[in-house]
Amino acid sequence: MEIQLVNDLYFPGDIAWVLTSTCLVFLMIPGIGFFYSGLARNKHALSLIMLGILSIPIVTIQWFLWGYSLTYSQGGYSFIGNLDKALLRGITDGPSPISEKIPEVLFSIYQMMFAAITPAIAIGSAAERVRIIPCVVFIFVWSTLVYDVIACWCWSPNGWYYKLGGLDFAGGTPVHVASGAAALAFSLVLGRRNGHGRDEFKPHNITYVVLGTTFLWFGWFGFNGGSAEAASIRAVMACTVTNIAASFGGITWMIMDYRLERKLSTLGFCSGVVAGLVAITPGSGYVSPPSALVFGICGGICCNLAVKLKHWLNFDDALDVFAVHGVGGLIGNILTGIFAQNSIANLDGSTIDGGAIDGNPGQIAKQLSSSLAGMAYSFIMSYIILQIINKIPGCHLRLSIDNEEFGTDENEIGESAYYFVERLANNYQVTTIQPLMQTTPVVRPTSPQNDSMK
Repeated sequence: MEIQLVNDLYFPGDIAWVLTSTCLVFLMIPGIGFFYSGLARNKHALSLIMLGILSIPIVTIQWFLWGYSLTYSQGGYSFIGNLDKALLRGITDGPSPISEKIPEVLFSIYQMMFAAITPAIAIGSAAERVRIIPCVVFIFVWSTLVYDVIACWCWSPNGWYYKLGGLDFAGGTPVHVASGAAALAFSLVLGRRNGHGRDEFKPHNITYVVLGTTFLWFGWFGFNGGSAEAASIRAVMACTVTNIAASFGGITWMIMDYRLERKLSTLGFCSGVVAGLVAITPGSGYVSPPSALVFGICGGICCNLAVKLKHWLNFDDALDVFAVHGVGGLIGNILTGIFAQNSIANLDGSTIDGGAIDGNPGQIAKQLSSSLAGMAYSFIMSYIILQIINKIPGCHLRLSIDNEEFGTDENEIGESAYYFVERLANNYQVTTIQPLMQTTPVVRPTSPQNDSMK
């Protein structure tokens, strides 16, 4: 049976798979919102979900105006593209700049989801004390000056890292290292939350954390598998190793916490799953299933230990974004340099030099070059961007202490994630206190005058 090609160029299955992957990555963005919301206190819960969702339209506008062109224009430079494809001009049914298996219009919207989730990850470090409008400004500016630049040098055929022969299948540096470094800058510029080191900041809703983890894990199949840009065996392999790394990462982190607490922590398991997913991202299209368990275990161990950095260095990364994404992305890049295999890349006809396991130990140095450059560039630029935004009238980043204590939700949005719960609590207080007041006898002190009257 002859397959009818789309426009005589593309297999329908390839288009269908990348379209599905686009939807899966979209689902990850509210997933990160729910994950962060559950980790925060209840008076900040709704704002974190809202900031995650707002990342989609803000980055969509930026990507449409110039983001895609700055990242993937064919006439670009080693660090950044040009404006040849601004407003998505000429983006129709021609092949994408990376793969001839899908049209460029599909490639552009799929990559836009990567651009949207990256700043949504970064803002988690600023939870419970950042104002929403300046944060939205940061998302737009950061996407242009940081994400587009790093994505260009890693994924554009003109990028210096791409030409160097670096391996980053689905975003170890552009997504995770970049967002982790930005999160560190955000936490330093904002300073510590009121009561940090004195009060106990506990997650208010572990159920939300599990829900967010489920969305992320599910969507990551599109994040990594869709990066094959075709319905190929390589895409299947990417999904397979993604699931293995997530599973080993979750169990590893949970065991490490059990060693200290003698409890099987749900939060520890979810954190480990995300750490495993982060670690496998750059190598997902290059490594075999046996190698994937190393990614999961190393990701779980290293990210778990990295959480302690904020205590040693006394900075307030509210939701451990740097520890999980910054360190996890770095570990994943290094392990890719060790375990990448040409035989895995060749599942869809691609050819690479491979890593140390293929007799190419020099690949590790290439992987480090992108990791360290991406971390330094993202941190420095993020710090500068935040300092400038903070000086714009009306765009100061930090909530006042009173508003921080009152809660981001009521102060910045005027709504609460748990209005119905608060209303029930208030009604309960009224119905229990009033009868108590009515039935309690009033005792008046006696006086000599009252005694004489008797």
